[in-house]
Amino acid sequence: MTETATRGQKTAELLRAIYKNVKMAGDSLIDLMPKVKDERLKSEMTVQLSTYEAFASRAAKLLADEGVKPEEEGFLTKMGAKMGCIMNTMRDSTASHLAEMLIEGATMGMNDMYKQIREAENTDASEKALRLARDVCAYEERTIEEMKVFLR
Repeated sequence: MTETATRGQKTAELLRAIYKNVKMAGDSLIDLMPKVKDERLKSEMTVQLSTYEAFASRAAKLLADEGVKPEEEGFLTKMGAKMGCIMNTMRDSTASHLAEMLIEGATMGMNDMYKQIREAENTDASEKALRLARDVCAYEERTIEEMKVFLR
């Protein structure tokens, strides 16, 4: 395999991971939105959704530039996350609990992205893909901080 093919493959792997990460985050926000009673939290979540959708668009464009179609998580993974949201909010749908769920989700997404970045940095993946992954991590870090104000 040539270095260009390897680079393209590693870039595509990173971009696929980014796309799945931000689509999962967006799907989770959509699943949680009907449970939100606190208008300030709902507003924050709406901004988050818009930001994750923008990240997904950027990842999809970069994937298209690589000649690769974006792929979302599989049905079972998505359904598991949806059921987890339903079960988790049945017993507690306070703003504090929803913020805690969002913090946990952002933390998991951020941890996964950092692993992907570390792996991609050692493979010569494209700088555009690495920059996008770092942007997602930075955003998730800010999201975690912003959600802490809702914790009680």
